Amino acid sequence: MGIIAKQSIRGTVVTYLGIAVGVITTFFVLTRFLTAEEIGLARVLIDAATLFVGLAQLGTNASIIRFYPYFRHKNSDTDHGFFFWAMLVPFAGFVIFAVLYWACRVPLGAWFGDKSPLFVEYYYFVLPIAFFMLYQSISETTCNVLMHIVVPRAVRELVVRVGLLVLYLLYAFRILSLDGFVIGLCCNYAIAAIVNLCYFFSLHPARLRPDMTFLRNNSALVRRYLIYTGFLIISALTTVLAPTLSSFFVTAKMGLDSTGIFAIATYMAVMVSVPSRSVAAIASPQLARAIKEQNREEGSFLIRQVTRNMLLIGGFILLAVWLNIDLIFHILPNGATYATAKNVVLILGVSQLVLATFTICLTALNYSRFYAFSLLLSLIMTVCALLLNNCLVPLYGMEGAALSNLLSYGLYYLLIVATVVPLCRIRVIDRRWWCILALLAAVFALNALWQAFLPPLNIWLDCLLRSLVLIGGGAAVAYYARLSPEINEQIAQWLNK
Repeated sequence: MGIIAKQSIRGTVVTYLGIAVGVITTFFVLTRFLTAEEIGLARVLIDAATLFVGLAQLGTNASIIRFYPYFRHKNSDTDHGFFFWAMLVPFAGFVIFAVLYWACRVPLGAWFGDKSPLFVEYYYFVLPIAFFMLYQSISETTCNVLMHIVVPRAVRELVVRVGLLVLYLLYAFRILSLDGFVIGLCCNYAIAAIVNLCYFFSLHPARLRPDMTFLRNNSALVRRYLIYTGFLIISALTTVLAPTLSSFFVTAKMGLDSTGIFAIATYMAVMVSVPSRSVAAIASPQLARAIKEQNREEGSFLIRQVTRNMLLIGGFILLAVWLNIDLIFHILPNGATYATAKNVVLILGVSQLVLATFTICLTALNYSRFYAFSLLLSLIMTVCALLLNNCLVPLYGMEGAALSNLLSYGLYYLLIVATVVPLCRIRVIDRRWWCILALLAAVFALNALWQAFLPPLNIWLDCLLRSLVLIGGGAAVAYYARLSPEINEQIAQWLNK
């Protein structure tokens, strides 16, 4: 995988350093010093800003990756002012959706006001957080297409997380008031955006002026860009909304304290998909180039590698979390409060595994000439998520929200694979993929049998033994069966150093 492997590994290392900071923040600061309601407030503010960003960027992140190869002059760094539009379009989107957000203050306040009045009080703080998150995201994507993901990843996973840790500590010891904490959130994302933008301009001193001559000479390309971006604007209304619906339904139906518990469970589950972020960041431009050059063989080979490796890596991370879930809640401050979300962690973890494995297929569909199909599939997912959350959250609470997430994601990616295979003529799954799935199923089954017939005498010893035997044994089988030649190759290189 060459540059993909190198950049992905470095990006993943940075990401897991960020996770280490996140673990300290989540397990030893949030749950010890903050109430579930205060955790829920921070979570819903960030979720609302994330949703806002997904809409306001007007599809720019995907457009940058898809169209940069068309603007970049071959064998040179000339981009014909491409990044001017990358910076301008999101600003226009922010203004549009800021007006809509302001106009929706009354209905949204009524929906959240009964169970979560604290969110309504800080309703407008979503706007500055979203603005800085928007340009942090856009500048990270521009660095991705230049094949430099490590520094932007370090900003997102380390700078932002360390900043959040400092804010939580300042609030925990009452150096900051709640107002000061929320203002600090805005400043934290402002710092991240500024650092990312400075790094991008150090890599690529782009002119903040479009090359109008190039645009006039390539009117067909401009038309394709506008059509594609217009499609993404509509698609974003669904694809960005669906993943955040569960959190919003828990907030509206159950209150911010339940949102806080759901947030802790979500944090544990998200670790499953962390490696896919680095892989997607560096593989997407490669896939876009292969599709542009109509190199179906290279694109298909890349997709099979990514789906196989993400299933293997994500599956073992989920296994590690689930084998030690009781120990995690045992050592967690106020763990009994958060242990009510034990099954939520597993359900959301499986959902994240599905996302990590098949996100590359969505990328392929979006970069192909059949990208319009993803809008229909996104609409189906969003409708399912709305209906499922509305039915299951009142009945089953947080577990209903997690199940809604899993079912909507599962249906979505099943339909994506069923669309990509015949239309793009790509074989997504190979024999090794099925072997990995069988291995993971077998290890989870052995864990269930172990717990059923060997009740633990000591929680620390039990988790340690099960982890060593099941994870170690499963990893050994995967290695000697060469279920991932790429991972075996990386291990061989490390051993030979």
